[in-house]
Amino acid sequence: MRRRNFLKTISVVAAGYALDSLPVIASEEANNQKALVPRRVLGKTKECLSIVGFPGLALIHYDQATCTDALHRAFDRGINYFDVAPAYGNGECETKMGKGLQGIKRSNIFLACKTKKRDKAGAQQELENSLKILKTDYFDLYQLHHLVTSEDVRTALGPGGAIEAILKAKEEGKVKYIGFSAHTTKAALEALNKYSFDTVMFPINFVELLNRGFGREVLELAYTKNVPVLAIKPLSRGAWPQNVEQKRKWWYRCMETSEEVSLAMRFSWSQKGVVAAIPPSFLDLLDVAINVSSNTEPLAEKELNFLKDIAKNASSIFQAEEQRAQTAHLILRHSYPDNVFEPLRC
Repeated sequence: MRRRNFLKTISVVAAGYALDSLPVIASEEANNQKALVPRRVLGKTKECLSIVGFPGLALIHYDQATCTDALHRAFDRGINYFDVAPAYGNGECETKMGKGLQGIKRSNIFLACKTKKRDKAGAQQELENSLKILKTDYFDLYQLHHLVTSEDVRTALGPGGAIEAILKAKEEGKVKYIGFSAHTTKAALEALNKYSFDTVMFPINFVELLNRGFGREVLELAYTKNVPVLAIKPLSRGAWPQNVEQKRKWWYRCMETSEEVSLAMRFSWSQKGVVAAIPPSFLDLLDVAINVSSNTEPLAEKELNFLKDIAKNASSIFQAEEQRAQTAHLILRHSYPDNVFEPLRC
């Protein structure tokens, strides 16, 4: 694949909840329908990521030929950030991505993987297996996957935890950067306070943020610690209402039209510290996200009001998980001494 020359850097001015600007590397084809996806600097790593990430879970819906074509087409349109995990289809998505990325020079992509294992031995085995399946010698980013409770964080970062396997892999050159993904505020804040991660993956979504401020505390702490944010669920418009036909077999309702996708993605891109956002796991929605990515301008008041109107009639897809995590935290507090919750020294 030929090298792309990214010619200019522009600033995204903060708006709404966004308080700071991020450098955006725009393509020379910025005004062309086939413009390359812009890129942003991934915090202190200095890596440049496409602001749209490829959702590896999407590969579960399609055959190998379709997946391979989609991976190459996304790369050709400027996506260099590819995200996947063993949990996606019990390894099916890793297998399809490993095969599909063949023919693309490894150094031209930023490959991110994850582990749900919390113990050292389990994480080490899963990491090595993922390397083999994805046909690579290293991961640019390896993440603790789906942290929800204090117990998840305590176990993964404690003695004998998954973090030890990841650190060993980093020493061996199999991992460049270390991050985590979380679905609850409590888990994300505890992880950020206990270890110096390179990235945090968290739901940054207009329904969740506008309705109940979900994500704001994580954005603020991550920014304070200079940890870039990878936004997930940017196109969620909440849980499926009972009176709405479910056109997609998915656990939440998605923004669908180009206008809706543009506004929702721009909302997430405009939050302070957000470097990239990963659309839902469907190739057609990925294409729409790529199509609208040339416009990263913060929302005008009229546009923000449009999202507010949608949000006020939408329900959270994370609130129940938040409540379970809070209950688990209170139970855990009575089970372990206070010093267990002190930040770990790095």
